[in-house]
Amino acid sequence: MVRWYSKSGYRSKSKYGNKTKIYNGRAYDSIREATHAEELDWRMKAGEIKEIIPQFRISLDVAGTHIANYFVDFKVITKDDSVEYHEVKGFETEVWRLKWKLFEALLDQIDKGAELLVIR
Repeated sequence: MVRWYSKSGYRSKSKYGNKTKIYNGRAYDSIREATHAEELDWRMKAGEIKEIIPQFRISLDVAGTHIANYFVDFKVITKDDSVEYHEVKGFETEVWRLKWKLFEALLDQIDKGAELLVIR
């Protein structure tokens, strides 16, 4: 994710109006994303989830050619070792839609049997 900084070094106002929120010592790009992180933590404490990996990088490659990297908000490994990719969205851009469709198309090659979730 690209973060824009002003000359003073501080993050400038968000283009889409989202507000950065700190949860558990980590900065999230939106209040909604931080809230989802908290919900995942509660599910982990309840024993439903084994591991939560925020901002997980996925390489989108087609026919041996690297197209782009996609950073999904959370990779979640459940207690039965199934994998879920969680994307928290407020505003959908055209670039996001394109990368998400490519991710969906390549999912079996990237992580067979994984589930994709978009949280709105």
